[in-house]
Amino acid sequence: METMNTTHDKIQNVLDSADLIHSFDEIEQALDNMSEAITKKLKGKNPLILCVMIGGLIPLGHLLTRLNFPLEVDYIHVTRYRSSTRGGDLHWLVEPRQNLKDRTVLIFDDVMDGGLTLAAIIDYCKQANAKEVYSAVMVNKQRKREPGVNFEPDFNGLITDDRYLFGFGLDYEEYLRNIPGIYAVADEHQ
Repeated sequence: METMNTTHDKIQNVLDSADLIHSFDEIEQALDNMSEAITKKLKGKNPLILCVMIGGLIPLGHLLTRLNFPLEVDYIHVTRYRSSTRGGDLHWLVEPRQNLKDRTVLIFDDVMDGGLTLAAIIDYCKQANAKEVYSAVMVNKQRKREPGVNFEPDFNGLITDDRYLFGFGLDYEEYLRNIPGIYAVADEHQ
């Protein structure tokens, strides 16, 4: 089992060796663009925004201050990673408190990788009889989607290559979500 100092040193090494992909200023501009598109599509629909925890927390917090119309916010906690850098089975930890029936729902997640998590949440919302379901991600990785994933998010903040990323909500083994930029992990740490 790793000690606290060993973990700290490992995470610091990941941070120190990473490549900056998008600066905080670029993220801010992407959030401005995303908020304009979301406002145009959802203003007047009284949407329920579902934050996919934990990764969606930071970017959605920044996005919400740009959405100047009536909406509600709730969260859903579904994960495939569980402190790992590789996705596994889907684990449902928390379902939304709000009733989704006849609601316009916007699911907000940190990243679109293979798409399995987002696809499962979209299906969950449809099964709960949501009237409309939209999806938004801070980062959309340009990669092949998993079998059965035949959609792209309705709203994208940033488009990136398929690299392991962290920062601004995205994590590396549950660390580095708080970094004010989006970074790619060096190959030796993947």
